[in-house]
Amino acid sequence: MARFIDKPTLVEAAGTKPKVIKEYIGNVNSKTSDVSIAYMTSPEGWEEPGQTPEFDEYTLVLQGMLKVETKEETFEVSAGQAVITPKGEWVRYSTPRSGGAQYIAVCLPAFSPDTVHRDE
Repeated sequence: MARFIDKPTLVEAAGTKPKVIKEYIGNVNSKTSDVSIAYMTSPEGWEEPGQTPEFDEYTLVLQGMLKVETKEETFEVSAGQAVITPKGEWVRYSTPRSGGAQYIAVCLPAFSPDTVHRDE
């Protein structure tokens, strides 16, 4: 049966500056554990701790640039570009450039604080 999602839920973000996470589909807003879809707005200078999640993450940058670091390489993902980070791989996200970034993140299975495994 189809389900209409009227609005997202704001989810608290980790990191050095306030980042807005609007979860449309996922554990919090739709009680969906199979997938999460969230719209992110992160300011210039935002950086979150590294993590080794138990989910694949698909990220589409809509505006600005998202820096994505893994142990092997670093990507500067600009508006109109995307990046896939597989589960079990260490990754760190940041928005070091002026204007920050806006992007969509899709996690399979859904994001959970218990499965993200952030660095201490």
